[in-house]
Amino acid sequence: MGPPLTGLAERLRTWRPATPPLADDLAQLVKPDDPEWFPREMAIAAAPPWWFWTFMLRNFSWLVSLFGRVEVTGELPDELRAGPLLFAANHIGDFDPFVVAVALHKVGVAPRIMATGGIISAPVAGPLLERTGAIRVERGTELARHAVRVTEIALVQGGHVVAYPEGRVGLTPDGWPERGRTGMARLALGMGVPVIPVSQWGAHEVLQYGNDWGKLRTVLRALVRRPALKVYVGPPVRLDDLQMGRVGDANRARYRIAAAITRGLVPLREGEAERPHYVDRTRPTTAVAAYPGGAVPDDVP
Repeated sequence: MGPPLTGLAERLRTWRPATPPLADDLAQLVKPDDPEWFPREMAIAAAPPWWFWTFMLRNFSWLVSLFGRVEVTGELPDELRAGPLLFAANHIGDFDPFVVAVALHKVGVAPRIMATGGIISAPVAGPLLERTGAIRVERGTELARHAVRVTEIALVQGGHVVAYPEGRVGLTPDGWPERGRTGMARLALGMGVPVIPVSQWGAHEVLQYGNDWGKLRTVLRALVRRPALKVYVGPPVRLDDLQMGRVGDANRARYRIAAAITRGLVPLREGEAERPHYVDRTRPTTAVAAYPGGAVPDDVP
């Protein structure tokens, strides 16, 4: 019994769905020292959304509703739906990518979501996630630049890319978004791609931050209580007066993006402006919100 089981485990560990062929012009961009996954993810980024991904969104989005009541407000204008688009979302927990994917499917797009390299490297689930168009982000390493290149290719092809400006699950004490980093702002300014703010609340109740048995406890709790999983898709962030390379403009863009996400979050957090009703004790609170208490001034530069 040992060898067959070992062989099955190895096949599962190395399995991945078929990848689209890499175009010659993209193949020329691959260097000998690039990671083995880089050409594969470029090929996926350049291809149309995977049929299996759109099939799952169309037929099995209801699975997310088992863990809470998905409530989507806002809309995406018809003239923007064809893409390319950058969706900027606040990151509140490990479950929120599923909620965001379902919400964006409801407004008519098949999103490509940025995810950490550790998740995409996991057996079976990782290759499936990669094939959906997820973009691997190796934060804090020399490989981080590869995510930018893959994102650029996806956007050139009219893709709908979901990114988290905060670069991680937010760690502010009151749960309001951090100011984020300038990477997304620079990408938007450099390519002239519209940025759509996506504000969300509630998904943090489904999976706790800490990686222990408490995750299972919060999942079971969500199955029983079914918290409201609220998502608001806002209007494009105004960036047309900013320029890539002009001093201060990337910083202004990131503050405008954070302001748009925060404004959209205010009605979703009615009654929870000062303190969330649900507090995850395993989540560190070491960061500062861009706009504490959700108070965004009218004169954001």
